[in-house]
Amino acid sequence: MASSRSHLIQIARRVIPNPNPNPNPNRSIFITETSTASSSPSVDPSLSSSSSSSSESLKPPNLKKFSIYRWCPDEGGKPIMKAYTIDTSECGPMVLDALIKIKNDVDRTLTFRRSCREGICGSCAMNIDGCNRLACLTKIDSNPNRDTLVSPLPHMYVVKDLVVDMSNFYNQYKSVEPWLKTKKPPPVIGKEYLQTKKDRAKLDGMYECILCACCNASCPSYWWNPEKYLGPAALLHAHRSAHLCGVFFYVFLLYQGCA
Repeated sequence: MASSRSHLIQIARRVIPNPNPNPNPNRSIFITETSTASSSPSVDPSLSSSSSSSSESLKPPNLKKFSIYRWCPDEGGKPIMKAYTIDTSECGPMVLDALIKIKNDVDRTLTFRRSCREGICGSCAMNIDGCNRLACLTKIDSNPNRDTLVSPLPHMYVVKDLVVDMSNFYNQYKSVEPWLKTKKPPPVIGKEYLQTKKDRAKLDGMYECILCACCNASCPSYWWNPEKYLGPAALLHAHRSAHLCGVFFYVFLLYQGCA
């Protein structure tokens, strides 16, 4: 009797489904979430970086044409304007950055002056699109259909390419003795002269010159008579250092032939 009863229970278990087949529903949820996360494809960081780099490489190049003055005294011949086309997206935003890229990647013989790249030294002064400017402070023209013309400072002797002879400019600057002079001995030997705020305010507008020679190369009076006319830069420093004013400065200008 007992054996027949147990046999009937086994048959019932086979026919009647269990209303709660999984006694731990949280386990079922956990397994489902894990399987979903594992089923999603994992992304390799190296593949993502390579895909991003490939998308960047697919960007169209920002081509810009520069027409640069070229002349070498060793080769002889007449000066020429040589064209260079570069991708400006691979260099900085300034004309000096483009010149450095041309020299490094295209033509190693290109010659120009540069130093601080911050508009302080005045080394990279040149004529850009018809204006005397500092190449490190002049942005590249964003119009790809318009060429950028780069040439040395006008009406100055060219040494090579964009390098001009600054000897006459510095000699004229030296001739005005542009250093501070005093009529009194220092209050304490070996110590500096103290300056009041009022005296310091007198120098505003006269100390910003960085001797780039852009003003001299833009002055017609300096073009026609560079041996005698000192030029704006030297006159500015003469006015500052000698504290010339009124009649004395006017007489000085008359002597220079510019009053």
